[in-house]
Amino acid sequence: MIGAQVSDFSGTPSDAPVLVTGGSGFVGSHLVLRLLERGYCVRTTVRSVGNGVKVAPLRALQARFPGRLELFEADLLVERSFDEAMEGCEVVFHVASPFLMPERIKDGRRDVVEPAVAGTRNVIGSIGRTPTVVRLVLTSTVGAVFGDYADVLEMEGQVLSEAYFNTTSTVENNPYHYAKTVAEQAAWEAAKTQQRWRMVAVNAGLVLGPSLTPASESGSLFLLEELFKGYFFYGAPDFSFTTVDVRDLADAHIAAAETADATGRYIVAAERMTSFYEMARILRRRYPRDLRLPRTRLPHWPVRILGPAFGLTQDYIRKHLGIRFRVDNSRGRKELGITYRPIEETLLDHYEAWRAQHGT
Repeated sequence: MIGAQVSDFSGTPSDAPVLVTGGSGFVGSHLVLRLLERGYCVRTTVRSVGNGVKVAPLRALQARFPGRLELFEADLLVERSFDEAMEGCEVVFHVASPFLMPERIKDGRRDVVEPAVAGTRNVIGSIGRTPTVVRLVLTSTVGAVFGDYADVLEMEGQVLSEAYFNTTSTVENNPYHYAKTVAEQAAWEAAKTQQRWRMVAVNAGLVLGPSLTPASESGSLFLLEELFKGYFFYGAPDFSFTTVDVRDLADAHIAAAETADATGRYIVAAERMTSFYEMARILRRRYPRDLRLPRTRLPHWPVRILGPAFGLTQDYIRKHLGIRFRVDNSRGRKELGITYRPIEETLLDHYEAWRAQHGT
């Protein structure tokens, strides 16, 4: 499954600490947990250690793994903010980056581009000042591979693969994908200028699964919450998503650090996309009486008419509605040993965790 220690990673999991940026987030908290379970000493950064709600899951992990988890404050927009937390670390997992759905972005540059790009550059600046670091695992997204779904239809075989970079997104059109693309490209440029540390990028699909952090603002949690709360009870619009279980994604990060010859980009997402309707159907099998879950597919025409009222532009609808493609995840499966949970398990665990957190 997860490979042997890398040749340039000198310690065993209990020797040198590793750093996870954004440990209070949806992905970061799961990565911290998996690293602790594997015996690592972990440092993680949060925006404020005084935010009791946000750091409560990490405090619980400190109690569960005494002496193995340290919390540090760091700000993506502040230079040298990560220096203290990174001191003595050999591996850095840069996870911290805002993920907001389009309708929640008020100012693309301020809300997502500046934190993603400046944050990545500041983390890399700290790596440059930390001679012990030998590997960077960067959390990226499939959105750094394509801008809109329609872009994938122009790729060879209409299959999503690591060979492409997003060239169509802008600050105005899909600022999140634009931000992650520019941030990943900046990281690759920095990696090429030196020989001490090596970088691997993990390009994740829509991240689903049980959240350890009820206060997380992750866009994937927001999107599924709309489904759970009944926003689509009248019918599921024909939008589909590349998906990955947050626990599988955490394991993929660790594999990218531990596998000696891991290199380049790895798409971490299921081969087959999943639609809103399929998600609802999976959940209704377990919860047939939940009237909030849609029971029918919504035709395309009402989505085109009503979409703008829900923050969807006609351009977005045209380039996403009804479009599906296959995901080539073979590099990650073959080189990192990644395996994927069934989407049914992921969705049910996600839904049941949400119900428990919301008392429904």
